[in-house]
Amino acid sequence: MPVQEHDDDPRMPYQLPFPKEAQEEIVVADAIAQDERIWVPQTENVSFRPLCLNRSQGYWMNLLRVRKSGVLSRHRHPQPVHGFVLKGRWHYLEHDWIAQEGGYVYEPPGETHTLVVPDDVEEMITYFQVNGVMLYVDPWGKTMGYEDVFTKIDMCRKHYEEVGLGADYVEQFIR
Repeated sequence: MPVQEHDDDPRMPYQLPFPKEAQEEIVVADAIAQDERIWVPQTENVSFRPLCLNRSQGYWMNLLRVRKSGVLSRHRHPQPVHGFVLKGRWHYLEHDWIAQEGGYVYEPPGETHTLVVPDDVEEMITYFQVNGVMLYVDPWGKTMGYEDVFTKIDMCRKHYEEVGLGADYVEQFIR
């Protein structure tokens, strides 16, 4: 490979090929999808919109949307979680802070909490990156169920098949 000593044109794109084993990027033009079929329901008023379902590293990134106030779930994270609130606000019963529009939340490994959307919030949308598994627990930590990237993929396949997009619609989000 020739080595160039300086860059005469900073607007020149990269000139070498990408590694042939590199995966394709994911570009989601309309992340807060207007097409309701893209939102995967979890309960009557809670749904998620997948952005990246990384089966090789065991994490998922999605938008969580809640359209009615109330308690969503009590759960534990053995791995870190990152969240960025796009719309509305929410809090955890176990903490005194409020996650509000434009705010970022880091949840360290071992965090257990109960997500609540206040009565005066009509719609909440938060971008989450969840690493590993999410364990649903009772108030004393007994595991009642779980979600991981594979259960998320299965939920998407089933939903997309039911709404006419086809089970393989989810493939665009899987890496």
